[in-house]
Amino acid sequence: MVDFKQARTVMVDTQVRPNDVTKYPVIDAILSVPREEFVPLALRPVAYAEGNIHLGDDRWMLEPRSIGKLLDELNIQPGELVLNVAAGFGYDAAVMARLAEAVVALESNGEMAKRAEAILAERAADNIAVVTGDLTEGYAGQGPYDVILIAGGVEQLPDALAEQLREGGRIAAIFAEGKLGVARIGYKLDGRINWRYAFNASAPVLPGFAKATEFVF
Repeated sequence: MVDFKQARTVMVDTQVRPNDVTKYPVIDAILSVPREEFVPLALRPVAYAEGNIHLGDDRWMLEPRSIGKLLDELNIQPGELVLNVAAGFGYDAAVMARLAEAVVALESNGEMAKRAEAILAERAADNIAVVTGDLTEGYAGQGPYDVILIAGGVEQLPDALAEQLREGGRIAAIFAEGKLGVARIGYKLDGRINWRYAFNASAPVLPGFAKATEFVF
């Protein structure tokens, strides 16, 4: 039987801290959330392994290193509102809820959203709202957001998400570039998002986030 608490500590000590994740609130949040509860039962034994975990239906749990580094770069503050795009079963939302004032967890798969809601309710995570809708449309009803985290790969950022980011806010995404990927943090200034390189990472591109195919005649 896997000792999940020990596995979580080992994960942080071998995959998170050594990859320049230095902010104590981020490390504490990751240590506090049982990652194994947010994957299908059959995948619990590998919940703390390196690599992205396929949750089903084009949805992935980002590897511990990637989520740790993204959250370290985003530097979420206690009074901020966060939008978690492609929430899956709610793991990222649960971690960010320990850093932010509130999190809106957006998931397009209705069954996944219901399961996320149930898991988060069991954990009494009352500052998380799980909502269902098109990922590329965001969730304007609760915006604008101080922080947006896209939990999957993108080739382009939909306009709706850019519009829902508050002026001065931050957004994190993993951009697919050929076989490789790059994590970037975007800062909204004067109505435009300025991206900067954060680290190398990869994640499968989410439905709706691929560039439109260009035809040449």
